[in-house]
Amino acid sequence: MGNILEVKNLKISFRTSSGTLKAVRDISFNLEKGRTLAIVGESGSGKSVTSKAILGILAGNSIVEGGEIIYDGKDLLKITEEDMCEIRGDEISMIFQDPLSSLNPIVKIGKQITEAMLLKNKTSRKDARKQFNGMLALLEKNMTEADPANAETIKEMVKTFDAFCIQANKLENSYNISAGEAQALVASLEDVLFRISKSQKVDVKATLKDCSKKLKLIKDPFFVAGNAEKLSELAQNLQIAEKPVEQLDALKAQLSAMLEREKPNFFRIGFYMLKNPNEDLSNRDVDQVNAMTLEYLDNNFMRDFRVALNKGVAYSFNKAMEQKKAVMGKLEEAKGFFAGEFTKAEALKYAKEVSTQVEASIDRLEIVKDSFSYTLRSGLIGGIQQYFAAVKNNPKEEARYARQNKRREAKIARGKKVDWKVVPKTVYDLDERKGNMLSLIERLEKRYEAVIAAADTVDLDARGVAIIDFMKDKASKVVYKVTRSMAKEKAIKLMEEVGINEPRMRYYQYPFEFSGGMRQRIVIAIALSADPEILICDEPTTALDVTIQAQILELINNLKKERNLSVIFITHDLGVVANMADDIAVMYAGKIVEYGTADDIFYDPRHPYTWALLSSMPDLDTKEKLDAIPGTPPNMIYPPVGDAFADRNKYAMQIDFEMQPPMFEISETHKAATWLLHPDAPAVEIPKIITDRIERMKKAGGEQNG
Repeated sequence: MGNILEVKNLKISFRTSSGTLKAVRDISFNLEKGRTLAIVGESGSGKSVTSKAILGILAGNSIVEGGEIIYDGKDLLKITEEDMCEIRGDEISMIFQDPLSSLNPIVKIGKQITEAMLLKNKTSRKDARKQFNGMLALLEKNMTEADPANAETIKEMVKTFDAFCIQANKLENSYNISAGEAQALVASLEDVLFRISKSQKVDVKATLKDCSKKLKLIKDPFFVAGNAEKLSELAQNLQIAEKPVEQLDALKAQLSAMLEREKPNFFRIGFYMLKNPNEDLSNRDVDQVNAMTLEYLDNNFMRDFRVALNKGVAYSFNKAMEQKKAVMGKLEEAKGFFAGEFTKAEALKYAKEVSTQVEASIDRLEIVKDSFSYTLRSGLIGGIQQYFAAVKNNPKEEARYARQNKRREAKIARGKKVDWKVVPKTVYDLDERKGNMLSLIERLEKRYEAVIAAADTVDLDARGVAIIDFMKDKASKVVYKVTRSMAKEKAIKLMEEVGINEPRMRYYQYPFEFSGGMRQRIVIAIALSADPEILICDEPTTALDVTIQAQILELINNLKKERNLSVIFITHDLGVVANMADDIAVMYAGKIVEYGTADDIFYDPRHPYTWALLSSMPDLDTKEKLDAIPGTPPNMIYPPVGDAFADRNKYAMQIDFEMQPPMFEISETHKAATWLLHPDAPAVEIPKIITDRIERMKKAGGEQNG
């Protein structure tokens, strides 16, 4: 189905008082759309650091030494915090290990679920207005430059477009207010009817009076169209107060039906009402109104506007394409510059020059942004800063290491006992840092080569339609206000979706009134509140007992299927992901040591560390004693020269202590980093405890399929 997230050559360290800790060491993996990737390993292997890097929430003492995290064409390590805020929570959400650390103990659950919805909506409306105005100004500029002879006509067209979008916003805002009030009243009615069904005390008279008052707020002509008389009749019945439960049920049913009706197309209606302000369209059939106003919009404005718009789109595209062709030589020159010797001032000056030329080659009317060109400036400047920080730091570290080592050796030579180690040198590879800058330029160069080659196949008419759709979407978002009652209703539905019984009652409870499993369900509901594409689960079952673990795993699996989520599941227990992972990455000491499908890892494991994890996994079908993994993971302030697992690996060879193994490809989907896969390595049999387990799993799988 294609990759939704790509992590390439990621390297992350942390500054500590004892030295630099290498947490993630050059890892790469892909997350495919609709699949679950499990990242498995002991504590300290770099699993959570990787997930925090994806969300952009690394600690302040972190150092991203290199790599890329590509999502939706953007490198998440290079984009601004403002852009990251639009992705974090909305597109990529995270469930943390301890639900209590994610929940405020003195705030009711309902408020905690709705809080993010309300804040995001406020920010989204503000951003939508800014993006609408920015795109409109950019559009006018390019349309005018494309056809300067008709500058006044274009100015008037853009003014008309803005005016009818404002008119459409007013109409849609009025509709949304009434729809919001109706939704709030439905939620209130459901609360009251729920309490009555549970024989709880309800002030019926006050409830009926409150409903009558709220009904008066539902007055938008498009929303109440065809139902005004029915609503008036229901309001009168509420005042009579006979058979209150039936009356409340009837009102709820009527409002629910009105909320389910098709919404008018206010973008089209906005133009019609701008030109015909005294005409009332609210009582006409919605389908007829939508069709009639579309024809009116096309005949009286949109066709001419589209012609001018398409000229502007073509002008912007062709201008950007010429600049792209022109900048290719500069990019080739830049590779030579950054491969050579330079001072910091020279590098910053050159980075500014090449970045300015690249930014001039960006087609600003393109809706899907090319993050390679947008982030070149920040990437190059960051790379230069890192390079010269290393130039300054390396000699100091070499001198410090030599001084401490000399002191240690001198003490040993005098026969004194030395119970301390010399902190390893934190020396950065200058060629690698240059390589990071070069990779930014090479990546952009390849991107531009592909864009230039495909220039003749670009559908500029489709781009014009995309711009209008973008403007319509932003205009609609400006007036889409999520009220507290709307947020409450969504929160209750989410609570129900994640398996919380009687959500209307539990909405008002505090976290301490929920069990551990129920608290984790609440955290899952919060993570899902923005309908993300990717869900990162950071050991969400560790603090739960076995039965609750199974329920939470089943819930995540079901949500993944229902919402077509892509999931990254982080755990130290291979057994936890046996029935939910599609792909598995086994991590140890900051590196991925084995990568493959779930079948590859469980039925054909190749790395001794994977063997060790499988051997230590509880199995109800045998009475054999589990194998414990001897020793502890290495201190990554002192990263080992060879295979990090060598000291704990009973199959280790001399080369394991001297050199890190590369990734050996076993199949198209399966690879492992172990010298045991080298053609010259001695044959080593998989431990019997694992082969027996594999046979049992195959047998069990066959019986289930049968």
